[in-house]
Amino acid sequence: MKPIHVVTISSEMVPFAKTGGLGDVCGALPVALEASGCRCSAFLPAYRSVLRSGLAIEPTPLTFTIYIAGRHVACRVLKATYPGSNVDVYLIDQPQYFDRDGLYSDRAGEYRDNCERFSFYCRAVVEAIDRLGLEIDIAHCHDWQTGLIPAYIKARRNQYAWMNNVKSVMTIHNLAYQGRFWHLDMPLTGLDWKYFNWEQMEFHGDLNLMKTGIVFADTVTTVSPTYAREITEPELGCGLDSILKGRGPDLVGIVNGVDYTLWDPSTDCHLPQNYSVENWRDGKSVCKAQLQAELGLEVRAEVPLLGIVSRLADQKGWDLIIPLLKDWARSRDVQWAILGTGDPRYEQQLQALAQEHPTRVGVRLEFSEAVAHRIEAACDMFLMPSRYEPCGLNQLYSLKYGSVPVVTSTGGLADTVVDASEENLAKGQATGFRFDEYSQVGLDSALHRAIDVFRHNPSRWGYIVEAGMRDDWSWGQSAKHYKEVYDRVMHREVAC
Repeated sequence: MKPIHVVTISSEMVPFAKTGGLGDVCGALPVALEASGCRCSAFLPAYRSVLRSGLAIEPTPLTFTIYIAGRHVACRVLKATYPGSNVDVYLIDQPQYFDRDGLYSDRAGEYRDNCERFSFYCRAVVEAIDRLGLEIDIAHCHDWQTGLIPAYIKARRNQYAWMNNVKSVMTIHNLAYQGRFWHLDMPLTGLDWKYFNWEQMEFHGDLNLMKTGIVFADTVTTVSPTYAREITEPELGCGLDSILKGRGPDLVGIVNGVDYTLWDPSTDCHLPQNYSVENWRDGKSVCKAQLQAELGLEVRAEVPLLGIVSRLADQKGWDLIIPLLKDWARSRDVQWAILGTGDPRYEQQLQALAQEHPTRVGVRLEFSEAVAHRIEAACDMFLMPSRYEPCGLNQLYSLKYGSVPVVTSTGGLADTVVDASEENLAKGQATGFRFDEYSQVGLDSALHRAIDVFRHNPSRWGYIVEAGMRDDWSWGQSAKHYKEVYDRVMHREVAC
């Protein structure tokens, strides 16, 4: 039986291009699907950073033009192979749109022509699939940048033979980012104005590309079961809750996986000492002392070390963290290791706290992969009090590294961290500490619970650490669930 051919269509893909978790997912998932028996290909814009990455990229003979914004715009298709796999990666090369400093923005802000850029990209992908003669079964689209692809598959099925039996899957990574544009950008999509209505592409007078993908896709997925439920309610539905609720069983939550070739304390090249679930106390002790020294903290094994690797944004809970940190830095014998960049308000406050309490608060206002790994390994607890969190990856890294997560009960955090309640402890299932109410009281209470166990019940602490380290959040598990989605959608009749 011929394996199904899944084409991943995205605006990011590690190691080619990344601004966040979207790139990690779109890099790892095709490789995991291939390992599970699928045939996989992928499409990506040929950004400046991609072409300068040093990765092996070859030209193809394929060039064509797309008529957009009143002119014919030429592009060519390049090709690479995803490292360590047989996944073909096709790159849409158009310097006017993609030869820029950033993927979506630069220091001046978001690019004003993002609607044109990604409309062109989606239209070019459709044309490239046709001209390359790819026979595909699933077009798997990710976030608003590719939301037009499901619409083209439904609206243009009679124009392209490859669309006859293909099914589309739309994955929402973060519903807050929807690709909303001026309604007069509609012609850039190449679709008839009849689709610009409240049921399909229009949203409060604007063109909404995330909504477009949700409406036209055969199935919609998002990155955790809890987040899939949350976005059908007004609080986190970002105005699209009723549409998502209307998808019913076609809205599926699948937790992202972890690439354990990169995130495994037993092999991690960034650590001063490797360790596993069998010898984690010794290994983490060495890592903790090294990080304390690196950040200028007192080198003390007995003090709880709390880690945070995060964008400095309200979504990540910094409106809770900063007041608590100001209080605790003065009054509690606890240390903090913080890595991140973002909102200048929070950067300034963290800098001030680090200067005022240099032996208790260590801050790096940057992003460093190596430091992120060392924080995960060194910390006793890892803090993620997110206001909302579609999936989250750092809590999964923390589990593997034996850094007990303290998290809000939202989205993927609720799906992956089992609270250390008496019941869960008795079952041997507890892996972290959760709090339900998004408030300083809730965060303070969860941290008190965690620190109390750490200080006064080391055997119980060990059970929690080891249960988390034994959890399997590999991409193989996620790929299995995606294959189930593909199988279900492929056995439906094609809707026109």
